[in-house]
Amino acid sequence: MDFLLQAKDEGSEARAGVISTAHGEILTPIFMPVGTVGSVKAVHQRELKDDIQAQIILGNTYHLYLRPGTEVLQAAGGLHKFNGWDRPLLTDSGGYQVYSLSGRRKIKEEGVTFQSHIDGSRHQFTPENVMDIQRIIGADIVMAFDECPPHPCDYHYARRSMELTHRWLERCINHFDNTEGLYGYEQTLAPIVQGSTYDDLRKKSAETIAGFNRDMNAIGGLSVGEPAEEMYRITDMVCRILPKDKPRYLMGVGTPVNILECIALGIDMFDCVLPTRNARHGLLYTAEGIINIKNKKWEKDFSPIDENSTCETSRFYTKGYLRHLVRSKEYLGAQIASIHNLAFFLWLVGEARRHIIEGDFTTWKNEMVIKLQRRL
Repeated sequence: MDFLLQAKDEGSEARAGVISTAHGEILTPIFMPVGTVGSVKAVHQRELKDDIQAQIILGNTYHLYLRPGTEVLQAAGGLHKFNGWDRPLLTDSGGYQVYSLSGRRKIKEEGVTFQSHIDGSRHQFTPENVMDIQRIIGADIVMAFDECPPHPCDYHYARRSMELTHRWLERCINHFDNTEGLYGYEQTLAPIVQGSTYDDLRKKSAETIAGFNRDMNAIGGLSVGEPAEEMYRITDMVCRILPKDKPRYLMGVGTPVNILECIALGIDMFDCVLPTRNARHGLLYTAEGIINIKNKKWEKDFSPIDENSTCETSRFYTKGYLRHLVRSKEYLGAQIASIHNLAFFLWLVGEARRHIIEGDFTTWKNEMVIKLQRRL
């Protein structure tokens, strides 16, 4: 994987670049739609490419390991061949899902034993077999196996968790570097900064991760309930430590405002389930503010969902029709709303990139942050 830094904003740490992978280029800053089980919920691959204009999507190691399973994925030739997505893929390591299982898992030095949320069967993830699973999935970018501490979290637990993540990272790297991809192209391993909301732990973790000199670095554990101000403070500090010539990925973040503020701090890549999850409940994001399409005010509004959108779906369907579908719990309503929201998130990071290159990102960002928080 290569990263070319193309421009930097003078008024912030925002930057524009290009990540080159075996399955194509990614223009940064970028948002990655979440395809947990190999599918972005309610969205076809052709819509991801043509209407939403996604450049990279994310798959989840934990869920793909359980269903359809590594045997099926390897027989298919990896997730690209299995789901028909021919652009870049990133897989997370399953660390966050293991964290979310709480009462169903045990964390030890060797790895994590857990019970499947599907049938209660017992499994084990180790740094080594998680690398093997991600080799089989075949993502262009694979994440190191980490422990994600909860929030709030006491200092001693956060320190032990961080140290365990670092030891697991060494095992991930050793195993990854001594194995090869299965499908004839290179994969990239990205380590993850942890340390909860403690400055000294985050600083130590960022320095440790930077010292491994991998092609990309990630920041984890900042979408688990902490206030936005804490997220920004930690992200700012960590970005000042991580190498400037490598992409920085902030995992699981976030709202449109979160994304713009963190681009300004130096983040290049984002993912979040928010646009699709909220879409299924009728919450729509636009450049002028947030729409709750279930509200009666939209019942007889026959204007496009967003007539200024780059997304054909958003320009074709009306607010009144979408309200009817969502309130009727029709699957098409979830599909239209999901396409709209994802297209908006991709438009937003694309506009951020354009303004970084043109040199007026900070002014544009400050104006957008105000509008994005309005309820329409």
